[in-house]
Amino acid sequence: MCSKCIKLIAICGLLQLLTVTTTQAQVQLQAQSPSRFQVNLDFLTGFPQNEFKENVKNTGFGLGAEFLYHIPNSPLYLGAGLNFLVYGSESRREAIFPNIPDVTVEVETSNNIFFGDLIFRAQPPSGYLNEVLHPYVEGLMGFNYLWTETSIKDDDWDDDDEISSKNYSDTALNYGFGAGIMFRIATGKAEDDFHNIYLDVNVRYLFGEKAKYLKKGGIIREENKVTYNPTESTTDLLVPRLGVTFTF
Repeated sequence: MCSKCIKLIAICGLLQLLTVTTTQAQVQLQAQSPSRFQVNLDFLTGFPQNEFKENVKNTGFGLGAEFLYHIPNSPLYLGAGLNFLVYGSESRREAIFPNIPDVTVEVETSNNIFFGDLIFRAQPPSGYLNEVLHPYVEGLMGFNYLWTETSIKDDDWDDDDEISSKNYSDTALNYGFGAGIMFRIATGKAEDDFHNIYLDVNVRYLFGEKAKYLKKGGIIREENKVTYNPTESTTDLLVPRLGVTFTF
């Protein structure tokens, strides 16, 4: 099946699921108002898909944060998220000066993705399934920013002394869908600033448009000359997430 057909089926399925979930949840909304805000902190992994997978064999690891606002008298949330992944790195020791080969520093090159998305989430109110489990579905739209950076550092240096240079970068739009479930692990008291704390398990599929980026072997070093050999492809990602959500 062609890639465009898969995307169309996925989008249609998400819209149908959002419609069904929203309709059912509106019928079962409780009298009490749900928490107005959600703040989420995540550990995430990124598995390249399709063309991106053919060029990048590594799994990315990183962190993410999200903020969502609950639309009153509905099961809908609107928000935004920012995420950072490292999908490859290498390090080596190099001499600072050619005529002093015994004085070296660590040179590290990393391949990174920063992606931000608007989040449209449908989440039934407390009690829809039970008081502990809170499932949801969501649609996303945003961007991917890919870059490769090389830095030099030493154990004796402060973090402020690190020297770095961006080798290559590019940006592409993304969109996708996801689903997750929140497990309540703590309930706030009257004097607390939060209502509840949840363990949040989530999986997202992001369709990334084409971008140019450096993969392993994309930097060619010959004596004092450096050549960059970027690769271009779509930047689809499967992103499982595990985090903690605070409701206010």
